[in-house]
Amino acid sequence: MSSLEIRDLHVAIDSKEIVKGLSLTINSGEVHAIMGPNGTGKSTLSKAIAGHPDYRITQGDVLLDGRSILELEPDERARAGIFLAFQYPSEIPGVSIANFLRAAVQARMAEGEELEATAYYKRLYQKMDMLKIDRKFTSRSVNDGFSGGEKKRCEILQMAMLEPKFSLMDETDSGLDIDALRIVAEGVNTLRGPGLGVLLITHYQRLLNYIIPDQVHVMYDGRIVKTGDKSLALELEARGYDWVKTELAHA
Repeated sequence: MSSLEIRDLHVAIDSKEIVKGLSLTINSGEVHAIMGPNGTGKSTLSKAIAGHPDYRITQGDVLLDGRSILELEPDERARAGIFLAFQYPSEIPGVSIANFLRAAVQARMAEGEELEATAYYKRLYQKMDMLKIDRKFTSRSVNDGFSGGEKKRCEILQMAMLEPKFSLMDETDSGLDIDALRIVAEGVNTLRGPGLGVLLITHYQRLLNYIIPDQVHVMYDGRIVKTGDKSLALELEARGYDWVKTELAHA
């Protein structure tokens, strides 16, 4: 079993501290959801774990299977088993999904080891069939001219091919209509299992109707201030976040 342990993490952008002492442990096979109002540091947390250079960790640690990853470059963190699904995936005109994924899979192989084309396409098509993605999708340029749902579906396919230990999904539901949300959720649920831990970052409870989390955490002012099961997400949907702020003020 793998573990991703975040210990007393502090993250700053320029001179402003955004994450202010956050601790959380996710084990493989678990799905954790982080909810909270805008500006609380949810996306900052995911990008800092993945190694985005704009986010500076000033204190604390992130351990993957007991080893700190803070000295690793972003590509090294990815090879170690960290996957980040972006809120706004980039477009890469002229690079087909098939070639992009082939390069990504090759990059994770040992030096000198070559990816065999027939085996690669067999595995790619198996994953696409599992996720109910039309095989013609692979000839399209990465995210170029894609709808919001197609972009997120492309990221689910990347996750399926790279088989990370932990997937950080930064507001995967952003910009999706209800049909696209259902399709993406089905993809995540298909990949869900004992070998994958998931951190879902979302504003809204609606995503959690389809991807049932093991734990729900409320993030406010750079910290996790409340933890519960799915019923906590339903309470947030009904009452908003003001009651959490009121509880903190009177604590």
